[in-house]
This record gives sequence, structure tokens and C-alpha cells, in this order.
Amino acid sequence: MPMHSPPHPGRIIRELCLDPLDLSVTDAAKGLGISRKHFSDIVNGHAGISSEMAIRLSKAFGRTPEAWLKQQMLYDLWHARQREGDMDVKRFKAA
Repeated sequence: MPMHSPPHPGRIIRELCLDPLDLSVTDAAKGLGISRKHFSDIVNGHAGISSEMAIRLSKAFGRTPEAWLKQQMLYDLWHARQREGDMDVKRFKAA
């Protein structure tokens, strides 16, 4: 059964990684080797997690890259399903 409104991965990063370690966005971004702006965008839900970012998060905080990407996929899919009724798609059938 699909989760109702899954959290953005940035929220997970804040709650499970930054807050318990008392780590600032600036310090975490530095440790991840990315800009503070980019990491802030992710943590605040304005950007998603890429494959490369999933690897960086895995190396820094644990969990597998696949787990980080799954969190992003669940978030994206739930939001896409909210717009499913607006999609005008023709169904194709094999002969």
C-alpha cells in the first residue's frame, strides 16, 4: 500500500542526520563536498536527491544509496499520482 504523502528526503536528512549530530547545513555541505546552497535546497525540499547525491549521503551518513534514492522516488511518485487525473494519455494495445 503506498504511503500517504511521504516526506521529502530533505526532511529525513534533517531529522535523522543533521539534528541528532547537531550538524549545520553549512558543515554538512562542506563534508559532502557540495555547495551550501545546493544542500540547503535539498534539506528544505526545493531540490531532489540525484544518484551522485545518494552516494555522497550514503558515505557520510550511512544507509545505502538505493535507500536514499527510494525515498526520493516514493516522494516523486506520490506527487505525480496527485496529478494523474490531469494526464491525457492514449492507451496502446498489442495487435
